[in-house]
Amino acid sequence: MSKLGKFFKGGSSSKSRAAPSPQEALARLRETEEMLSKKQEYLENRIQRELALAKKHGTQNKRAALQALKRKKRFEKQLTQIDGTLSTIEFQREALENSHTNTEVLRNMGFAAKAMKAVHENMDLNKIDDLMQEITEQQDIAQEISEAFSQRAGFGDDFDEDELMAELEELEQEELNKKMTNIRLPNVPSSSLPAQPARMPSRTSGMSSAAHRSRAASSRRAEEEDDDIKQLAAWAT
Repeated sequence: MSKLGKFFKGGSSSKSRAAPSPQEALARLRETEEMLSKKQEYLENRIQRELALAKKHGTQNKRAALQALKRKKRFEKQLTQIDGTLSTIEFQREALENSHTNTEVLRNMGFAAKAMKAVHENMDLNKIDDLMQEITEQQDIAQEISEAFSQRAGFGDDFDEDELMAELEELEQEELNKKMTNIRLPNVPSSSLPAQPARMPSRTSGMSSAAHRSRAASSRRAEEEDDDIKQLAAWAT
């Protein structure tokens, strides 16, 4: 049996029937992409929650704040890994779509080849061999990508304590700056102070002037009495 006959009759084997169709594989890949996108959204929300928790504890509970920052770092690492996985799945999906297109093209080429065989008895099989070799190479590349994707990635918790402490200090400084900006100083009054009232004469000054007038009147009465005594003495003599 020629290579061309083996190629077109290979689809009747049980192995080919057991393999999933390109449409099924593409549907599985799209479901996986959707699942990972939801996981991305979940991790982003968790990162924001842990960051808010670290800000909340701050200096009051540094242990809880550091634990929240560690969890945030772990979620960020998972988020980065999911980004890489989505890129790999997207590449695989595009490769599968291209492979499906190539398969349809190859099938149409097979029909064309049968039509040409009826016209031409002798066919050039070198082109088909080259095409099969190219498809085999692409399948090997896809297999290498799948094997690389199936390798398990480690989830280590080896975080730099100094880096976490520096980030915590930045959060504390940010909270302190917010508190300082919320403090309001009292306003300076714009109106002038009232003028000092005029001083009223004191009671003691009034009393002293009255006493002075009384002493003057007494002195005048004494002088008048002396004059009367002198006149009486002169009349008697």
